[in-house]
Amino acid sequence: MSMLKVDNFYQFFDILVLSHNKGVDISMRKDITAEKLILGGEKLNKSALARQYGCCWETIDRRLNPNKYKKDKKNRVYTSKLDPYKNIIDEKLENNNIPATGILFLLKNKYGYDGKYGIVRKYVSSKKKNIINDLTIRFETIKGYQAQVDWKEKMKLHDISGNEYIVSIFLIVLGNSRYKYIELTFDQTQPTLFRCLINSFKYFDGITEEILFDNMKTIVDQVKSNFTDVVINSKAMQFSKDAGFKIVTCRPYRPRTKGKVETLAKIMNRLKAYDNEFKDKEELELVVDQLKYELNYEEKSQAVDEIPRVLFEKEKEYLKPVNYEILENYCLPQKTYKVTHESMITYHGIKYSVPIQYVGKNISVLEEDNVIHLYYNKKLIYTYQKNSKWRYNYKEKDYIDILKHSSFNTKTEDEINEYIDKNLYSLDGIYIDKGEDKKW
Repeated sequence: MSMLKVDNFYQFFDILVLSHNKGVDISMRKDITAEKLILGGEKLNKSALARQYGCCWETIDRRLNPNKYKKDKKNRVYTSKLDPYKNIIDEKLENNNIPATGILFLLKNKYGYDGKYGIVRKYVSSKKKNIINDLTIRFETIKGYQAQVDWKEKMKLHDISGNEYIVSIFLIVLGNSRYKYIELTFDQTQPTLFRCLINSFKYFDGITEEILFDNMKTIVDQVKSNFTDVVINSKAMQFSKDAGFKIVTCRPYRPRTKGKVETLAKIMNRLKAYDNEFKDKEELELVVDQLKYELNYEEKSQAVDEIPRVLFEKEKEYLKPVNYEILENYCLPQKTYKVTHESMITYHGIKYSVPIQYVGKNISVLEEDNVIHLYYNKKLIYTYQKNSKWRYNYKEKDYIDILKHSSFNTKTEDEINEYIDKNLYSLDGIYIDKGEDKKW
């Protein structure tokens, strides 16, 4: 490319305009500098330039002094239709988790707000985030005071033969030292939780004053709980008393309360690298144990800039002893019951139906807070309310299938339903669950 010679500013401005009109970009020219444009420090006549190029003098001035026309966004004052109502919103959100739709309903019907929902939702969302940030204070737990528990849920891994494993990883971390215990499991039932907790107590050789859980159903009675009042289920409460720790649950909308174990859950993604790399369940358990060792003995915790094992040497002196003999009763194998030819099991003298394909097989029963859970090979089949009033308890589909495979095998489904509706009320001690509170 030939060198572009510029004798004065006016000639450069002509070239600039011509290049722009022809779609030529001269901004990449390194040989044209601001110093070359103003020759000898002569004063530029902006008005003359404006007349020459058919524009106003401010356009010339903007080109020569771009910083002069930059707007200071910091000093800009923005107004919104929502401004008069923000104090009301702040007051409502301070102690209540009210959704944006509820705030909009209040503002429109009581305070005459006529703006759009979008700005209400945006403000409420930002306000909740600020409240959470204000309430979440980073603190270092004192030695032996708190541990945090969670699950890394339902990871799908495959062995070298392509067999699929849907696994969960039990996680517990000591708040002060960040010393960790992790265990491979294949379900998250309450007996499994208790077993993992006991194993962690043995690994730590003690227990903390309290353990922080999220609102998992194996700890919290979700039927009886609400946003402000969390009810611990009776079996979990008794376990904690026998073990000697206090159950603490996370407040909703404050996941960072258990940030230590949440961080550990993210680390478990390392196990995904072993997809199609392990031989069987036993080898996968060894992989999990190896990861546990490295996290405790080799890797520094970023939060405390130290290897957890080093800090644990000091924290373990503050852990409380555990009576394992009492706790082992919580991990006894579940009782099994054989399904009779009637497609029912008998539990505490009361019969409960199961699908007919389970006839002759053994069903495990887990009772929790007057609710009976029926399992086959750890797969949940049914849940029943414990019932001492009705001797025979059926699910409607089971009852129909049982009739079809007995003396009613020639009847249509409509005829069977008609029989149930007309005749079953006269039979004592029978309850059929039709998805509603209907008894015969």
